[in-house]
This record gives sequence, C-alpha cells and structure tokens, in this order.
Amino acid sequence: MDNQLQHGTIHFIKRKFPIIVLCDNVNSPANIGSIFRIADGFGVEKIYFFGEDITVVSKRMLRTSRSTHNVVPYENREHILEVIDVLKTQGYTIFGLEITKNSALVSDVDFTTKKKIVLIIGEENSGISKNVLTKIEKNIHINMYGINSSMNVATATGIALYEITKQLTH
Repeated sequence: MDNQLQHGTIHFIKRKFPIIVLCDNVNSPANIGSIFRIADGFGVEKIYFFGEDITVVSKRMLRTSRSTHNVVPYENREHILEVIDVLKTQGYTIFGLEITKNSALVSDVDFTTKKKIVLIIGEENSGISKNVLTKIEKNIHINMYGINSSMNVATATGIALYEITKQLTH
C-alpha cells in the first residue's frame, strides 16, 4: 500500500528559476495567498504587486499562503510600466497571461530560449490593463473547453508556471 507523505518527509529538489511574476491589480487576498504558494512551488524569483488598495498581508492571505510569503521575495510598487521597462533592460522577456487575438497557447511557446522571464497576470475580472498590454512581448493563454472563457487568476498562473518550469527543466 502506498502511504501519503507528509511535509517533513517529502524531499523535492529546491530550485529557483529566473521568473518574475507581476500582478497587475490582483487584489483578492485569497488570490494573493495562492499566488505566493504557487510562486514558492515553482521556484519563482520574485513577485511584484501593483495597484491601489492592494493589501498583501491580511488574515485571509496569511491562511491561504501557508507562510510562503515569508520565503518568496515580493514588493508592492506603484508604477508597473516603469518596472517592466527596467526588467526589459535587464534581459527579461515579458509575457502576459491574457487571451488576445494574437496570444499563443502556453504549451506552444518555447520558453527554453528565454534566459529570464516575466509573467504578467491581471485582475480577476478585467485582466491585464490596456496600457500594460502594450508593453508585453507575447501574450499566452490556456485553452478552455467549457462555456467559460477564463479561469481564476491564481489557477491560471499555476498552469502557466507549470508549463514554463517543465520546459526549463527538460
């Protein structure tokens, strides 16, 4: 019989990837906590939060993050466009997780040719801001097979980071 392993008995190889997640007006404490947990699980280098009234540390976020906000570096910043410009000069390729008329299926993009990756995610209802979309080099999306055309931002981030890190480890 195969027994479930506990946190103390699981020995995954710890690894950091040159991936930064920019959260464009993601403001739900549950989503923020989930994004911390996902970022930790996929070895993300850093998270940036942008937008008004973003409370990174709240009771709901703390419950959801399960202390991963203590291990994943993050910053709250005001001006996302400035940060994107700086990251571009540092050699990052800017991807947006947004379905657009020119977006590519996440699994069809070759991430292995990219040395450093920025993944921009948007607010749950409105997505990535229009002014931010103009700075993105390539938008990526996840195929949907039901009646809905989108999914929860944290869930989508996890799927995208899974595909990116899967490619970077093979």
